[in-house]
Amino acid sequence: MSKLAKLDDIDRRILNALQQDASLSIQDIADKVGLSTNPCWRRIKRLEDEGVILKRVALLDPSTVGLGITVFVSVRTENHSKSWLDVFARSVDIIPEIIECHRLTGKDDYLLKIQVGSIDHYDHVYKRFVELVPNLVDVSSTFSMETVKFSTSLSLPSN
Repeated sequence: MSKLAKLDDIDRRILNALQQDASLSIQDIADKVGLSTNPCWRRIKRLEDEGVILKRVALLDPSTVGLGITVFVSVRTENHSKSWLDVFARSVDIIPEIIECHRLTGKDDYLLKIQVGSIDHYDHVYKRFVELVPNLVDVSSTFSMETVKFSTSLSLPSN
């Protein structure tokens, strides 16, 4: 479990600015939060060093790059040994279409989010996944009809 970061109001404003547009210059961020550039840069560097900022990326529209189909896949297994978990994690990691994997409570053990361009593309990913991962009890797919909400911004609590 990660250690909870100690964030003040300026840190939160910096993080909110970066969550909205990570391409902002240090000067632009500093202006938004009321700092000069050097203290702003030092804060951003500290937030990166502490693991609060994981990385800065460009978010792509999947449909514009031919990957407009989102599939949620529920996975159940009866094997929860360390060796099985290692194989499962490696398999999920090497299949690039699997963009998220969550371990769950309840009847399903894992939930995968997969981004593909067609049903045939998904079928290829599915076959590769079940070939790589042994001892699967159930693999159930649900296709998203519409994205009602999408955000990568976290709502940061105040202290």
